[in-house]
Amino acid sequence: MKRFLLYFAGLVIMLSQTSCGYNSMVQKDQAVKAQWANVQNSYQRRSDLIPNLVNTVKGAANFEKSTLTEVIEARAKATSVQVNSDQLTPENIKKFQEAQSQVSAGLGRLLAVSENYPDLKANANFQELQAQIEGTENRINVERQKFNTVTNDYNGYIKSFPNNLFAGMFGFAEKPYFEADASAQKAPTVQF
Repeated sequence: MKRFLLYFAGLVIMLSQTSCGYNSMVQKDQAVKAQWANVQNSYQRRSDLIPNLVNTVKGAANFEKSTLTEVIEARAKATSVQVNSDQLTPENIKKFQEAQSQVSAGLGRLLAVSENYPDLKANANFQELQAQIEGTENRINVERQKFNTVTNDYNGYIKSFPNNLFAGMFGFAEKPYFEADASAQKAPTVQF
């Protein structure tokens, strides 16, 4: 009985000192959700720029239609893959990331092919849109890094003692990170 009372007293003291960490878990969970919204916002900005870029490129005579079609289809697929902040699972993040990677690849090919069209490269609208897309790609990278930072903070918090004792009880589970695209693992081949 004495042992039980000591254990109970210890538990009460621990809970009173840590407040179970519940409020901090809620704050960190909300930080992950807010940062996920920032990631989606950056991707949405890129998606909003694509129709303007496509319309500008369509004006170039004999521009490769298959490249434009590929970008349009990738954008449509990417916008159809929506992940709510309450559905952040490794599988959902992977689907989202794969769809967005197809858009990135299509835009990369579109911008590379545009090098063959001097009139298009000289077009002020095209130059402005290209600069905005490049800036948006940088924003996406920054927001993904911030997402991984706040996710790391959250995951570390819920997995550390004594928070790990209460996290599962209150429904706080580990959240996934953004990972590098599989294509990034292979160095590009450069030929001169």
